[in-house]
Amino acid sequence: MIVGTAGHIDHGKTSLVRALTGVDTDRLPEERARGISIDLGYAYLSIDEAHTLGFVDVPGHEKFVHTMLAGATGIDFALLVVAADDGVMPQTREHLAITSILGICSGAIAITKIDTVGAARVAECERQVRALVVGTALEGAPAFAVSSRTGEGVAALDAFLRDVAVGFARTRSAGLFRLAVDRSFTLPGVGTIVTGTVYSGEVHVGDRMTVAPAGLAVRVRGLHAQGKRAEVAIAGQRCALNLAQVSRDDIRRGDWIVDPLIALSTDRFDATLELPADGARVPPGSEVHVHVAAAHTTGRIVPLADGLVQVVLRGPLACWRGDRFVVRDASATRTLGGGTVLDPLPPLRYRRAVARLAALRALQSLSPRAQLAALADAAINGVDVREFARTGNVLDASRLAASLAARHVVTAHCEFAVGDGAWNNLIAAAISALDAFHREHADLLGMDRSRLRRIAFPKLDAGLSGALVDTMIAEGLVCESAGILHLPGHDNALTGQERALVDAAIPRLLQRRFDPPWVRDLAQDLRSPEAVMRGALIRAAKRGELHQVVRDLFYHPGAIDELARRAFELEHEHGEVLAAAFRDRTGIGRKRAIQILEYFDRIGYTRRIRDGRTIRAGSPFAAKACSPVPLAAEARSAPGVTAAPAP
Repeated sequence: MIVGTAGHIDHGKTSLVRALTGVDTDRLPEERARGISIDLGYAYLSIDEAHTLGFVDVPGHEKFVHTMLAGATGIDFALLVVAADDGVMPQTREHLAITSILGICSGAIAITKIDTVGAARVAECERQVRALVVGTALEGAPAFAVSSRTGEGVAALDAFLRDVAVGFARTRSAGLFRLAVDRSFTLPGVGTIVTGTVYSGEVHVGDRMTVAPAGLAVRVRGLHAQGKRAEVAIAGQRCALNLAQVSRDDIRRGDWIVDPLIALSTDRFDATLELPADGARVPPGSEVHVHVAAAHTTGRIVPLADGLVQVVLRGPLACWRGDRFVVRDASATRTLGGGTVLDPLPPLRYRRAVARLAALRALQSLSPRAQLAALADAAINGVDVREFARTGNVLDASRLAASLAARHVVTAHCEFAVGDGAWNNLIAAAISALDAFHREHADLLGMDRSRLRRIAFPKLDAGLSGALVDTMIAEGLVCESAGILHLPGHDNALTGQERALVDAAIPRLLQRRFDPPWVRDLAQDLRSPEAVMRGALIRAAKRGELHQVVRDLFYHPGAIDELARRAFELEHEHGEVLAAAFRDRTGIGRKRAIQILEYFDRIGYTRRIRDGRTIRAGSPFAAKACSPVPLAAEARSAPGVTAAPAP
């Protein structure tokens, strides 16, 4: 169990920790010279082989509240320290408010310096404190009158803390490893050391971790847990990690050491915000100081709805759903309030949209399963289960999604939970888009998957869109012919003469896959009028059986897929696709290479940027470019085609 002190400056917090543990937590020369705590101090008290009390001693001066916050966000138990001679003071109130904002629900009260006053003053001080803690987690908490100088009352407090520690049940054990860094330093012959409180999960010597938000990869060379050398540290413990592959200058207070699977960085987060009834208001857009765990930056508060805000930060930090944060005023002299992070990676636009606010309210549910269920019901485009797991550090998100009444869609590239209502609405949108397309373009068979996604549900994840279309095809709601989607009742089938011409032309196109014959050559070869040949090929192209690159030049889909793959390889190797490089890679002339690349631009596979091109993510050829189907297999799959050997 981690115990954190709280209270005004010079109220005896450090002396009390020393009386309980024998450790002087004032380690800096300036602290000892001035007699006040400036930085965080740590001490440990061994109870038995299984239990150790960790103490975080925080400074009490108003100038060091930001340091107090860095230590207070990792504690389990608050020890509110009030000097009998002074009584309740400004930082007594502020520290108590901070412990409440951070959700620390266990604690005790220590009335110190009782050797300097009479019994009546001690009783009066306790009455002041009891009045102060009404309505907080410390209301009804035990109070101990102690003197760190004479030792009076220290044994009773010590016994109480030992009993609480033995019976303490950790609640932060779920999830992957997260440690909030509050100190970073170097030891000669050892290397970089970071210390902090383990928020979740566990870490072993040899594990590879990530520094967030910077994204640096590190390896755990050694560790201490609760002040002792160990092989593993678990949630709820104070921990020191000896890190390899990183210098002290690369890590600062406020960073996190986390499992790589949940590493993230953000410059804003959506959250709840609670302000005391008697506290100051926070004008929209006003500058404030924001504290999350040990991190501290400035930012502004953007109201979204009652009790919901977006916190826009001046610098990047890492946080996860459920983390508590504290807001102080622009001058950093007063604590204004705080709240709970709901979404650390919110969308940049439409932050007040009805669907977005519904999603944020769903995230206010208490358990991850309840959050996921409420999100699935509220989200019109489904819930990205993997993103839900990462932003909330949820270990078993897939199992939770599978247990819901919602549809659980899992592919190689995505995992979503979609409520039945949202799923049916997406299907209706797809059918409506196809129906409208058929009415407007009766001569066309339909549209490809990427175009349907852009028209029917442009904000839907590409992987989820593909799974939705696959389901519609399997259920007979939509048909797919040569990559073209259409409703079952719509067909722009070729006439018998056109079918015969196209079937006869395809082997000739395959034979010269990158330099196919022109329409006039095909017409002459097949003894057909040129206009009839052209019309048949155009209708085949509209059905998705061929690609019309320029007016009278048609390519087989297998050849286009192969050309797309070679363009993909060029971008992967050089960062862009240049016409000259594409010409050399394909062995075709410069004019033909430019015609192909301009066709790729038109169909949305590439995007031209000055003299080069880049591959568009989610284009109809992107997946095939990564793992192309052999040309002969493409030929066998084309409607009405007899396979011919690929050249």
